[in-house]
Amino acid sequence: MQNSALDIWISGAVAVVTVDFLVYPFDTLKTRIQSPNYSTIYKDAATNTIKKNVLFRGLYQGVVSVVLSTIPASGAFFTTYETAKSTLTTAQQASTSPLLTSIPAPAINALSSSAGEMVSCLLLTPAEVIKQNAQVINNANAPSSRTQKQGGAGSGSGSRGVTLQVLSRFKQHPWKLWSGYSALVGRNLPFTGINFPIFEAVKGWLVARRHRQQGYTGVNARRETGPGGQEPVYERAVLTGMAASVSGSIASVITTPIDVVKTRMMLAASEGDSSASGGKEVSKEQGSVWTVGKKIFRDEGVKGLFRGGAIRVVWTAVSLSIYLSMYEGGRFYLEKRRKRKADESS
Repeated sequence: MQNSALDIWISGAVAVVTVDFLVYPFDTLKTRIQSPNYSTIYKDAATNTIKKNVLFRGLYQGVVSVVLSTIPASGAFFTTYETAKSTLTTAQQASTSPLLTSIPAPAINALSSSAGEMVSCLLLTPAEVIKQNAQVINNANAPSSRTQKQGGAGSGSGSRGVTLQVLSRFKQHPWKLWSGYSALVGRNLPFTGINFPIFEAVKGWLVARRHRQQGYTGVNARRETGPGGQEPVYERAVLTGMAASVSGSIASVITTPIDVVKTRMMLAASEGDSSASGGKEVSKEQGSVWTVGKKIFRDEGVKGLFRGGAIRVVWTAVSLSIYLSMYEGGRFYLEKRRKRKADESS
């Protein structure tokens, strides 16, 4: 018995909301570090030390837009990914064409995840633009009581206030909410193309190894029983999380430069509004992904292209581990529950 589309959407939605709230502060820190005005806003020019009261204030700014968008985006990604992977695998098994049967499993996983990202990014780009502009808003000013209410970590009303403030900049030019779509796709396609083949391979190896240890029959025996009965859901979730942390770390290191470019392009979407950087106008990173990347390399060197890379690796490893383990655990649980009900009714 396979998962239904509803199983996939529910599992993806629960996982993404949980992860968004847990790791959002790390994403905010990464955005601020990658900001073109990081040195002038978040560091003291006299002592060259970090202004902790500025850098670490309002770490949940913009979280509302993310929660509202990532639920449908996550569902769209996993539905497309699972459907494409199942379709390609079935077609390969049924085909007699040497060209189709020679396609390796990692290539199928990469193609499936890329298709999912193309669909997901259409829904996710406006939220990313709003989120990243909200993450750097009002942080160079002295914290007034209103600012503290708006920017305080964990303040839901404050997050909404900042989100609405950012949205007001796009009333005249709503299409700018899709600024950086090419950069988002340019980051996510190679990320998922690298991540999911490694993830599936590592997860498959861990699951097969665990099955052999526990006496399950078959390399991919998801429903087979051994000495301990059915494979526990938590066990599958833990193995998935371990695989995700490995694959996510590798993929995040490789794709950090395009992530920096994406951040610059999205912060420039609200150009001309000085409140985006606390009274200092955000640099106008205009042009194509390639143009912006060359500018960063010319002005800041290789170090600039990997700015925020360390925190991104840690954040990605943790978030992807929690995200995919919750998704796989939820999907696995719902599948087993539907199978059990089907057996009871038959």
